[in-house]
This record gives sequence, structure tokens and C-alpha cells, in this order.
Amino acid sequence: MLKFTEEHEWLKIEGDVAIVGITTHAAEQLGDLVFVELPDVGASFKKGGDAATVESVKAASEVYCPLDGEVTEVNQAIVDDPSLVNSDPQGAGWFFKLKLANPADVEKLLDEAAYKELIA
Repeated sequence: MLKFTEEHEWLKIEGDVAIVGITTHAAEQLGDLVFVELPDVGASFKKGGDAATVESVKAASEVYCPLDGEVTEVNQAIVDDPSLVNSDPQGAGWFFKLKLANPADVEKLLDEAAYKELIA
């Protein structure tokens, strides 16, 4: 199940864990990424907390934590090669996995149709 935030993050929900990344729309708006900084495994965040940083040739931007939870894994591949986020933002370009503090909060996020309407 894919869910989206108004801040242009996507979440793939697998039980009580969410794989988190930025949307294709966000990657296109940022342009070519040259740097990615990810959170530490074990770090806990509240919804809306600054979880990661991306820098492109255009600007630097924060990636917000979409829900309360603890980071259980990060994608070192995008640190080594930030262009993965541009080439496959909703696949190989994922940022981190988040063990959700309250899995029911997922229902408050946007579905794909609502996200498409947001960016239209």
C-alpha cells in the first residue's frame, strides 16, 4: 500500500514498517541530486521532524518524517550515488525504513489519487 504526504514523501507500508522516500514530483522539482544525508539507524522522530537532507544543483531541502517512529534501516546506496533518487525515486531511491509508533496513523495520509490532485 502506497501513501503520500503533502510534503511530497511517499510511504510503502509493510505491516508496522514504512519504507519512506520522496515522490517522483519532488525529485523532478529538486533537479539532479548531488548529496543525501540520512538519519541514524535507531533515531526516533515525531511526525514532521527533519529526518534527512538532500542537496541538488538548485537547492538544499529537508525530508520530513511522515509519521512518528524509529528508523530501522537506511539506504546507503543513495548516499553513495544520489542520482538513484532521480532515476528511481519511488523504488531503488528510497531513503529509510521507519517502524511506526502508531500504524493506524497511516490512514491520515493521502492516497495516490489525493496526492495526484494535490500536485495537479
